[in-house]
Amino acid sequence: MSVAMLALFVGFGLLIGILFGFFGMGGSFLVTPALLVMGYESSVAVGSGLAFVFGTSVIATLKHRDLGQVDYKLGVLMIAGTTAGIEVGKEIVLHLQELGLAGSIISVTYVVLLGGIGAFVTYEAVKGDGGGGVDHDVEDVDPDEDLSDDIPEIAKKIQSYRVPPMIDLRGGVSVSLWMILGVAFATGLLSGFLGVGGGFIRMPALFYLIGVPVPIAVGTDLFEIVFSGGIGSFLYAMDGGVNLGIVVPLLAGSALGARVGSAATSIVDEDEIKVYFGVMLLGGAVAVAVREIGNVTGIPELNVVSMVLIVGSALLVSGAVVQSSLSALRESNGSGSSIPD
Repeated sequence: MSVAMLALFVGFGLLIGILFGFFGMGGSFLVTPALLVMGYESSVAVGSGLAFVFGTSVIATLKHRDLGQVDYKLGVLMIAGTTAGIEVGKEIVLHLQELGLAGSIISVTYVVLLGGIGAFVTYEAVKGDGGGGVDHDVEDVDPDEDLSDDIPEIAKKIQSYRVPPMIDLRGGVSVSLWMILGVAFATGLLSGFLGVGGGFIRMPALFYLIGVPVPIAVGTDLFEIVFSGGIGSFLYAMDGGVNLGIVVPLLAGSALGARVGSAATSIVDEDEIKVYFGVMLLGGAVAVAVREIGNVTGIPELNVVSMVLIVGSALLVSGAVVQSSLSALRESNGSGSSIPD
């Protein structure tokens, strides 16, 4: 690997680490399409993305454990459903790769998911709904408090269908075991198929569908990602799908970035960043779409455009997080307030 490529991976890992530490999501939703754009085989892009997720999620999970924001009962149930989903997703990828269809189908799925979720998050940000969401502040809520009145109406509706056995979760939530396993399997399937930890899908699902309070949803999701990322990367590694030459420099950069992002959560109003996060997901969707258009039309220059869009999306949001952090620090210093550790 050339020095320039090594620096690219370290720098990209730094950007994603900032996003990971701030939003509680592993960042492979950007890593995997970036590797696809760079020409890596689908199995290598997916497997290396999962390995990166595993490494970055361990540190964040330990932090959230210290904050009391991990529901281990929910986490174990999610792991059970996710493991089955990952195996199914992996087999689908390997089968599609034999048919020569994996790259295109994975890319189209990325466009639909990232575009849809990005549009939703951006809409919520523009609407100015500060009453909750996937990136609500996780530092200032007591995880033992009954927060069941703060969950979305759709989650309350789902919880009203009391199909036994019912599981009592932290935050005063009671939900059917089958709903938990269904969400776990679906996100596990996406993890194995797309090479993502599933955080940008599963964590909103825990909040909007199951009704888990946001602080506990973030911590429990990260706890589950440790296992889904570890299991997924191991399964792909057995088939030669993990490239350590990619994963190691990415992790080197993300180690620093995750610390920056984690520190930012205690001093930045995350509602200010919602629109940028939505734009980042939309940017990823557009990037993958541009790459596919380039492949279909035979215009290689569009691959370069796609790569610029992916890196630019990560850079935009990471820069917004750092800028907001610096602004908050200056305001706190100016007012004589203490800065959280």
